[in-house]
Amino acid sequence: MAGSSGKQKTVRDMVLSLGLIGLMAGIIYLFIPHDDSPQEVKRVDYRVELLTARRAAPYPVLAPAGLPDTWKATSVRYDGADSDAWHLGFHTPGDGYVQIEQSTHEPAAEFIDEASQGGEETDTTEEIGGRTWTRYTGGRYDALVHQADGATTVVAGAGSHAQLTQMVKALKSE
Repeated sequence: MAGSSGKQKTVRDMVLSLGLIGLMAGIIYLFIPHDDSPQEVKRVDYRVELLTARRAAPYPVLAPAGLPDTWKATSVRYDGADSDAWHLGFHTPGDGYVQIEQSTHEPAAEFIDEASQGGEETDTTEEIGGRTWTRYTGGRYDALVHQADGATTVVAGAGSHAQLTQMVKALKSE
């Protein structure tokens, strides 16, 4: 009889330990944040970088004017040491992404490939905003490319062609 009482005590202790562990796990779970809503995309102010780039770059630096507030600037940089590279990225309505890339990088094909992430030149050109743009497709991003004033401008992204065109129409050099 003494042996069975010890076994019951061991089983009872094990059940109590598992219950205590389960209770502690439940309490910890309650204190962990469980926000599954999508993160709000943070807007960046690019005015200072744009002014800096416009003063330093040897070409007319382009930036959009008049885009709706639903387009949020999310990234900006100007690197005068690296072929005067200007970058401005936007989160678009519908969770798309469109970026403006400008540079004096040579060869231009290398810069275009990097900005479009593998896009291939098509035979399609479009006259938009007084400039001729060549379409690139097939890469991670579709792109519209314009070359003038010693620089290559690439408007590329995962947004629709209509969004790329909207960005190109909004580009101003002043």
